[in-house]
Amino acid sequence: MSKERTTRDGDTSGSTRQDGAESTEASATTRSDTPSGKPTGKRQGRRSSAGVEVAAGSVKSPERPKPDTKVKPARKDRADKPRRDNIFKRLRRFFREVIAELRKVIWPNRKQMITYTSVVLVFLVFMVTLIGVLDIAVIRGVTWLFG
Repeated sequence: MSKERTTRDGDTSGSTRQDGAESTEASATTRSDTPSGKPTGKRQGRRSSAGVEVAAGSVKSPERPKPDTKVKPARKDRADKPRRDNIFKRLRRFFREVIAELRKVIWPNRKQMITYTSVVLVFLVFMVTLIGVLDIAVIRGVTWLFG
């Protein structure tokens, strides 16, 4: 217990593995013995499985199942395509999703709606006036120039 505690509390003289042998390479790469207990951000070097033991405290990744080696014939059948639902089922699902999204919307109250509408109308009147004045100015300029 005391060896584990000294290793955990910052004894950097070299970490010892469970079998008692010192492994300075393992302590240099893993650094799980830092006083704060946080990793240093260094990656542990990958080791080949031929004759090299995994350092104590390192996590061995779980083995993943190997993919099937069977090769399917390269022909396109109707079975390969994903089956599409009935048009009515798709429309029903679409409208359900639309209603669900509309329920998430924060709707404006009456005062906000009046404010937003008046801002839009004032901006619209301003832009119509500006474009109208520019249009009249361009027409008068063209008639004066070519007129």
